[in-house]
Amino acid sequence: MSSRGGTTLDAATRVPRDQLLAQAWAGLGDGVTPLSNASGRPLVRTVRLILDPLVLRPAQNPRFAGATVAAADAADLTRLVAAAGPVLTATAAWFVLVKRERRRAGVTDGNPQERYFQRCYELAHRHGHPDDVAGAAELAAATVAAARTADGRVTAAAVRAYVTDPAHAAELARRLDAAWTAREAPAAPSEPAPQLDEVLATCATAPDPRAWAALVDGGHGSCDAAHLEPPGAARHHGLTDRASVTPPGLGDAASKRGLPKPFDRSVLERLFAGVATGHPIDGDVAALVGAEIGRSARPWQLAGEPGRVLLALGRAAAAALDDDTGRAPDDARSRLRSRWRREAYVHRVLRLPPAEAAAVPDELRAEVRDVRAAYLRRLWVRLHGRELRGQDVDAGQCWDLLDGVLRSVILDQRDRLRTALSRDAEARP
Repeated sequence: MSSRGGTTLDAATRVPRDQLLAQAWAGLGDGVTPLSNASGRPLVRTVRLILDPLVLRPAQNPRFAGATVAAADAADLTRLVAAAGPVLTATAAWFVLVKRERRRAGVTDGNPQERYFQRCYELAHRHGHPDDVAGAAELAAATVAAARTADGRVTAAAVRAYVTDPAHAAELARRLDAAWTAREAPAAPSEPAPQLDEVLATCATAPDPRAWAALVDGGHGSCDAAHLEPPGAARHHGLTDRASVTPPGLGDAASKRGLPKPFDRSVLERLFAGVATGHPIDGDVAALVGAEIGRSARPWQLAGEPGRVLLALGRAAAAALDDDTGRAPDDARSRLRSRWRREAYVHRVLRLPPAEAAAVPDELRAEVRDVRAAYLRRLWVRLHGRELRGQDVDAGQCWDLLDGVLRSVILDQRDRLRTALSRDAEARP
């Protein structure tokens, strides 16, 4: 019983939404290539900026809002994408033309996809395919000029103003409630996918795109999120301080100091954390907020399956940080464990005499004792930020992300320990 190749699905089954979108997208042909990634799937930004808000409209169609879609609704989703095919093909053609005019105008700032995807969809919806439009180049040039005037770069102030505006509050609250009402608890796999071991065994030295694709196509990242559902599980993984995962609030304030753990953050705090990193995020504020509301109700509270797969890999790798199970030296788990074990400066926090240990914050000492939670929490933050910037994750980036996050955790712990001990030494007579 499969959704591949048009095979009939049992009405009782559910199908990963990303898989359905990929299949429906493939049916649109080469005309949508400018909106696709190297694997032929719709880009993350294509889903976030075009398919979700303009084609599927999950707020109005909650049956399409979850990570999986009922088999009975799968054909409707496919038909909806297919029906939008001519407009999407025209959107892709407008995007190519707009990028050409962008280069001609010498515009280099901002991300073209963020700035032009929705504008190109509007051009396609209003005018059709640019090949059939007299003066298409002039329309494309005007689009570039309008986008440049509007400046699509998102600021923390703009996000805060939008989320806290009373004119938007009721609609945003309704969309948040609809997204969480449609949320489904992921079904736990009967056993771990063998490709998880395959990817962890090879990603550091010889990434295997096929094993990676099998995890993404099979929705194994979404399935792994089932491990967060039991009471206390998400807290154990360092993603919340609450006993169970609950819907976020919209929020009315955010600050870099004292941000809650990822799943405890309001919609405003989640976006603020991404914008405040200094990495530019381009796009429409309303679309960004709407996407974050939808993301909060998805598995791992991420929008894309590749990010969820990496979190599943990170969860497995984090468990091995204090696991003596013998593995090949090149296995990602062996490499990460070795890096953690070599970090003598941080580990000394557990061996300090009582007088010095008192100077170390309890939170830091707890993180060193159980680095797994700190690691997974930072991995989520890293992947969430990548989604906000529309950056895909693939097999070739897997090891760099897994290893880079552990290095970041270690450096942060090292700096915090050094600061605590220095302050203590200065305070002594």
